[in-house]
Amino acid sequence: MKIVAQIKAPIDHEMEHFEKKFSKAMATKVALLNRITHYVVNRKGKQMRPMFIFLIAKMCNKGEMNERTYRGASVIELIHTATLVHDDVVDDSNRRRGFFSLNALWKNKIAVLVGDFLLSKGLLLCIDNDDFDLLKIISVAVREMSEGELLQIEKARKLDITEEIYFEIIRQKTATLIAACCAMGAKSVHAPDTEVENLRKFGELIGLAFQIKDDLFDYGEEKIGKPTGIDIKEQKMTLPLIYTLNNASAKDKKWLINSVKNHNRDKKRVKEVIAFVKENGGLDYAVTKMKAYQAQALQLLAPYPKSPYKDSLELMVNYVIDRKK
Repeated sequence: MKIVAQIKAPIDHEMEHFEKKFSKAMATKVALLNRITHYVVNRKGKQMRPMFIFLIAKMCNKGEMNERTYRGASVIELIHTATLVHDDVVDDSNRRRGFFSLNALWKNKIAVLVGDFLLSKGLLLCIDNDDFDLLKIISVAVREMSEGELLQIEKARKLDITEEIYFEIIRQKTATLIAACCAMGAKSVHAPDTEVENLRKFGELIGLAFQIKDDLFDYGEEKIGKPTGIDIKEQKMTLPLIYTLNNASAKDKKWLINSVKNHNRDKKRVKEVIAFVKENGGLDYAVTKMKAYQAQALQLLAPYPKSPYKDSLELMVNYVIDRKK
């Protein structure tokens, strides 16, 4: 957590100001909705998304940002929260970040309506202020996130995910939102289109590295809130497993697929799969890929002059792959 505080230090004042603006953006005349949105606002995570937006905006604009930057951050948070609320309904999940999910407390119908409300709030915030360039960035991200989820569902049924398809899924599902944050930060301070695209790519690379790190947790020993082997139990095809499958003999491949498809609840079998992936270079391969994305992301920051904002972004890139949860 110390690292996160260090990353946030140059934008502490802006983050505090953002909290107030965001709470205000959530206010409605419906008491039930206010109660629910208050619950949502008070259970947010590390707030990496607004941090990316503010740091990028200030790095691009000599330490300055404007009302558009705050609106961009609010839009991203509103729409991201809407997708999380809908995800919990789709996954029939009762917990979110250690707390009860909205659907667990208020049932699916209300959770879906709250998700719709947050989505419309985000869209209207852009429309009411003529921020159509910002609206386009987030709308593309939502489309891609939905496509990524559906592609994963389609492929999970057959477990026939190639490495190429895996990267397309994680690019759309995870990386596209971080990419949108970085593009939004640059666009909010009217950076040139080439710079906006460069920083969008920067965010995408971080998102890819972030997801691979998440995959690696499935094979770890530490207690991180995500149980070891959970991806295997849920038949999720992650990079270490895909690499191992692609490089296994026909016999081992058959055993692996059978294990993931039909024995994913058997703790002993799951442990055997984890051991096999480790022994056959699956983890080493994933770590190499993750570090390559990290290096590419840092390269895109290199041309910027030294500043506290650039320093924080470099810290953020390293934090993504060094984090323990």
